[in-house]
Order: sequence, then structure tokens, then C-alpha cells
Amino acid sequence: MHYSDVFRINGYLTIAMGIAMLPCLAVDLIQGQQSGIVFGVSALLALLFGVLIVLATDNRKSRDLGIREAFLLTTCTWSYLPLVGALPFMIGAPDVGLTDAYFEAVSGMTTTGSTVFEQIETLPQGALLWRGILQWLGGLGIVVVAMIFLPVLGLGGMQFFRSEGFDTLGKILPRAPDIARALLSTYILLTLLCWLCYRILGMSTLDATVVSMSTLSTGGFANSDASFAAFSGPLEYVSSVFMLLASMPFIRFVQLSQGDAKPLFQDVQVRTYLRWTGYSIAAVVIWRLLHEHTGFWIVLRETTFNMVTLFSGTGYSSANVVSWGSFPITVILAVGLIGGCTASTGCSVKIFRWLVVIEAIKAQIRRIQAPHAVVTPKLGTKPIEADVFDSVIAFFALFFLTMGLITVGLDLTGLHISTSITAAWTSIANVGPAFGPEVSSSGALTSFPTMAKWLMIFGMLVGRLEILTVFVLFTPAFWRL
Repeated sequence: MHYSDVFRINGYLTIAMGIAMLPCLAVDLIQGQQSGIVFGVSALLALLFGVLIVLATDNRKSRDLGIREAFLLTTCTWSYLPLVGALPFMIGAPDVGLTDAYFEAVSGMTTTGSTVFEQIETLPQGALLWRGILQWLGGLGIVVVAMIFLPVLGLGGMQFFRSEGFDTLGKILPRAPDIARALLSTYILLTLLCWLCYRILGMSTLDATVVSMSTLSTGGFANSDASFAAFSGPLEYVSSVFMLLASMPFIRFVQLSQGDAKPLFQDVQVRTYLRWTGYSIAAVVIWRLLHEHTGFWIVLRETTFNMVTLFSGTGYSSANVVSWGSFPITVILAVGLIGGCTASTGCSVKIFRWLVVIEAIKAQIRRIQAPHAVVTPKLGTKPIEADVFDSVIAFFALFFLTMGLITVGLDLTGLHISTSITAAWTSIANVGPAFGPEVSSSGALTSFPTMAKWLMIFGMLVGRLEILTVFVLFTPAFWRL
């Protein structure tokens, strides 16, 4: 195990985090806010610590990053970088302790969107911008991990995508710079397009900047307690479009930019995702029209936006979805456990794995009907290998087992059972909102016990890193290799 390589990469990422704080420093200084010193100190600490890590681990040897190092790097990066991201929240406004600051930073970098901050609109503009930057960086990071690391690690069925656009040939980093550049340019372009649309439709520069970053990262942080209810009308439809785009495989947009549109339209994940999203919207719209006295266009707009934001795992809110009734809430909980496409910023189980399970069920039914038939399950045109089935089933088992254990743990902290269930759901699926008596009217989880917040932090990290990536580190065999 080459620990120095893992630490050195995290050192460079720490330096990058320090540089990313500089725009927040500039915003606060331009606004004449004394809180600008907070980002100056935080950036200085991050840069200094990052440089020290790099110097301490620089062995001047170029080595390929192996499988074990990739496991360790992925988990350590998502656990450690939020500590750096939490610095401004502890040093300055909102001036919270380690638990709340780390919770907010983890929620940002895992693009979950849950928050423990209230009266968000009173925060300095630099702090608001930093929340958006955390989510934007986390969204980009998870796309890169999904394209470079997870297919090679072969966990959760991701080996199915080993040759999907980029073939790393058993090595982790040989083509990583090329992959990262292609994904970064696509990610930036979509963010700029989203920002432009928001500005044209009336958002302020700061709101458009933060909300466009949290939209493309499917994160859900906004600049006020009202979330997206502060905006309405066409903005909800525009946001829905970009949330849908952010939940689709980014490799398809790279291929589209190269003049090849066929893979996007032929992708079974994309087609299924759009179809299932349409089904969920239609079901809730019909329910609401039958049980409410609200106009059709208002129902359609509210339902479309709120179903898309929960299906994609963004977590914005523009209406009180709890008041819609039991059936819509059931649909909401279900779509939150489905999630977006693989290699997108979307979260949760992912469309791909549900499709694999459905194909497995179909194949088993055909074998029962015709025991001597040769059944080859396929996803699109590609056959699904047995190791993919095994990995997906293992993922499902661990995902729902972990969710159940977190629910029990949250219940033991004293939370109401409805709060415990939805808090476990929102953390491991990285959706964002929770529902229950302990959740404030603004959706903040401020009143949660400290232990409950740490359980949710664990759930957010494990859920974002595809469960097995983290759990494999707890097996003695991993360290004996």
C-alpha cells in the first residue's frame, strides 16, 4: 500500500480547496463585509496544510495508483476534504461547532442538500457562495470517480461500464487527465448555460451563481430558508430541465459535443429515467387534481418541479409536499430510492441497478417457464454478466441493510420514527429533505441530537461512495493484500 500517494493527492486537493475559497474572499471584500477575513484565514490554512502534505509525501517516484490505493483515496478524500470545507463555518458565520460545520460541508460535497443552518439568507454572501462551491466541486468529483475509479473497482455492478467511453485497462490513472478534462469542460458549459437562463429569468447574480452550481451538482443548497419557493413560474421549469440533464450520464454529453448524438438517445438508462420521471409526475398530478381544488397549471408546475428535484436527488423545495397526501409522499420516497443515471451527479441506487434487478427477475421467470431455454439477460444491447448480477444484488442488500440500521440508530437517539425513517432515507440516498416533527419549518435539521447528525454524516458518505467502497476498508482481508 503506497500511503504516500494517497496523502499526496489529498494534499493537492487541499490546495485546490484553498484556491476555491478565494472567490468567496473576493465577494465579501467587494461587499465591504468584515467576514472576508474568514475566507482569507481559511484559504491560508488550507494552502499551508496542503503544501506541507505534498512536501512531506513527495518521494519523486511516478507510480500507477493501484486498486487498494483507489479504495483508500476515494473514501479518505470524501471524509477529509469536508473538514477543510468546514473551516469557514467554524471560524466565521454562522460560527457553529465542528459537528454542524462538518455536517454542512459533508452534505455539500456529497450533494445531499440537507442543512443544519437556519436563516440562511442572513449569512454573508461569501458563505452562501461557499456552500454552492462545495456542492459544485462534490458533483464534479463524483462524476470523475464514477467514470475512472468505480468501473475498475467493480463494486455495485459498475464493472458493466468498464469500457463505456473510456477504457482504463486495469490502471487507475493513465487516462485520468483526459477523462477529467472532458468531463470538466462539459460540466462547466452546462453550469454556465444554467446560470445564463436563471439570470435571464430574473435571478440575482449571486442567486443564479449558487443555484446553478447546486442544480448541476444535484445538490439543492439555496440562498434562503424558502429554498426554491423564493422563485416561481418559468424558473421551476428551467430548473427541472437542468436537473434532468445533470442526472444523465455525462459521458453522453461528451460524446454529443464530439458530434455523436446517437449514444444519448439510445442509452437505456436515459430513456428509462425520463419515462419513469414522467410516470411519477403523471401519477401525482392525477392524485392532486382528484383531491385538491388547485388549478391544473399550478398543480402541473409544482408537481413537475418537486418530483424532478427528488427523483434527481437535488432536494429543492417549492411547495409543502407533505400536505399533498399519503400517496404522493409514498411516490416521493420511492423515487428518492431510485435516483438518476450512473456517471451523473444524481445519487441513490441509480436507474442502472434497478434495470439489472428487473432483468434478473425477467430471466428467472423465463427459466421457470422454460427450464431448458438459454436465457441471456441484456441491458440495451449488452449482455449482463454473472459478476454484474452478483455485485448489484450485494449492493442492494447492503444499501437497504445500512438504511435500516441507520433508521434504528436515529430512533435510539430519541427522534420520532417518521423522522428517523426519512432522515435515514435522505442521508443514504443523498436526497436532501427529511420529514418529521423535529424538522424545522424551513427544513433545517438544527434540533437533531449530535449523535443523529453523525449517523447522518456516515449515511451521506456511505451512500455517495456506493456503499461497498467504504465497507471494504473495514475487512481485514483488504489490509492483508
